[in-house]
This record gives sequence, C-alpha cells and structure tokens, in this order.
Amino acid sequence: MIRVIIIDDEPLALRQLEMYISKISFLELVAACSSASAAKSCLERADAIFLDINMPDLNGMDFIKSLPHPPAVVFTTAYSEYAVEGFRINAVDYLLKPFSFKEFETSCRKLREYLDMKAALAEKEADPILHFKADYRTVSVDTRKIVFVESWSEYIKIHLVDAEEPVIVLYSLKNLIDLLPKGCFMRIHRSYIIALGHIAEASRTSVRLDNGTKLPVGELYRPAFGAYLSSMATKSAPAGPKKLLV
Repeated sequence: MIRVIIIDDEPLALRQLEMYISKISFLELVAACSSASAAKSCLERADAIFLDINMPDLNGMDFIKSLPHPPAVVFTTAYSEYAVEGFRINAVDYLLKPFSFKEFETSCRKLREYLDMKAALAEKEADPILHFKADYRTVSVDTRKIVFVESWSEYIKIHLVDAEEPVIVLYSLKNLIDLLPKGCFMRIHRSYIIALGHIAEASRTSVRLDNGTKLPVGELYRPAFGAYLSSMATKSAPAGPKKLLV
C-alpha cells in the first residue's frame, strides 16, 4: 500500500483527488491539505504526495526544494510551464489540470513502479556481499571486511581483515566504487580505494590504515578527501582513537 498526501488550495481539486484515490486499490490517503505548510506535520507518514504548484502560502515547487528528504512527488497543476522544472527535481509525473481518472490512474502506476524500483535498489545496496567471476568460479567478498582495494594492471587486489593474502579478481576500481556501500568507502588515488572505518591516521596527502598500510592520496582526490577529514574532525571526540590531521 502506498501512503499518499494530497496538497491543493482549491477545495474542488482536493475532493476530486480524494475520489480518484478511493478508486485505486494500492493507494491509502493519509491527509488532504489545503496548503504546503499544513502538510509538513504529515510528511513522515507519506510515501508520496500529489502536489499543486501555484498556492498562496508556499509555492509547491519551492516546498519540495526545501525538503532535505522529500517523498516521491506527482505535480498536479494547471500551468504547463513548470513541467521542465518539475522533472529536473525528479518528479515521478506531471498531471496537467483538468485531468481524467484514466490519466490519474496511469500516473499512479508510474508512481508504484518508481517506488518498487527504489525499494529494490535499497535492498540491493543493503546486501554487504559482492560476487565476482574469477577463473570459472564465483568469489564472494564481504564488504564489511574490506580494508582497502588496489589496482593491479587489469585486476584489483581486495585486502580483507584477518586475511593473509588479498582476493584478486578481474575488475576495475572505477566500477567497484559504484558497488560499494555509499559513505563507507572512498577512492583516494587512481590505484586505491580505502574503507573509511579503517583509517588510523590521515592527512590530505597520505593515509595510514589500522593494519599498518600507508597509502598516498592522489592530487585529483585531495579536495574531496580533505573535505571528508574536515567533517570528521568536527565530529570526533578528543579522546577518539583516530588521528586526523587536517
């Protein structure tokens, strides 16, 4: 069931949306609001919102842009000039008033497909195990045990916690970084990806990992790595075990 909020300053438009939603078996109406401001208290309970754009208290487009983690949105408006901007902020669909139930139903199917795909991607990202083909066999690597990865010609060497030898597979760092859990790994050099949780000491130009390995930080990667170190320095307690030199 997809929980939805509808936001429109026109009472007739709200009633039409309520009627349409009641006919869609996989939608559950959480709230019908006459303004974006009134909807703020309900957002945590919603998977998606059907949102008008031109409203007196707060423009619908500005409302979505103000949210750090907005739900999926379908715009419902009489103004076609907002369509391009709507899709730039990843709106699922854009219904131009007046729209029929058939058009609304089509939009709801798009919404369901979008949310199903998003859930599938989240589930995939949550899986810590990566699988690689190597010499007619499959090698499984637990990303939670990776300390760092190095490029080795056309191969990569994956160095793991408590493993004497690295896992060697035919793969590239460029493709690997897209598979690794976001926020847990960073590429610091054309030849190295590190697990951020294994940093023992670091500056903008070098890193020492908790297994004793010291690696350089490539010039191209220094701005991003330096920003990471600065952010961690502000969060770390003085007695923390890591030494971040920024």
